[in-house]
Amino acid sequence: MPKPQFSKQKQKQIARERIKILFEQAEEVFSKNKSLANRYVTLARKIAMKVRLRMPRELKRKYCKHCYKFLMPGVNARIRTRDGKVVISCFECKKFTRIVIK
Repeated sequence: MPKPQFSKQKQKQIARERIKILFEQAEEVFSKNKSLANRYVTLARKIAMKVRLRMPRELKRKYCKHCYKFLMPGVNARIRTRDGKVVISCFECKKFTRIVIK
């Protein structure tokens, strides 16, 4: 039986919904199982890459750009403001991301 064919817009809409669900589940499970939360982030990134979808801004800041680990402020990440920028420090890989405040 052939797979049902969806238009590209429909595929992207489904991908957005699945990515959002995966990040919600990552937040819920992070305190119990960090590796599972990191796996959810990896799956969400793969879904976005498969359909060539940009990760939404609010979700993009919830994982480290260097090691792709889920970031929970106060647990494995530090968020500070400095010189008109938001600095997100990852405790997993010891790197940081700067985001300009407009």
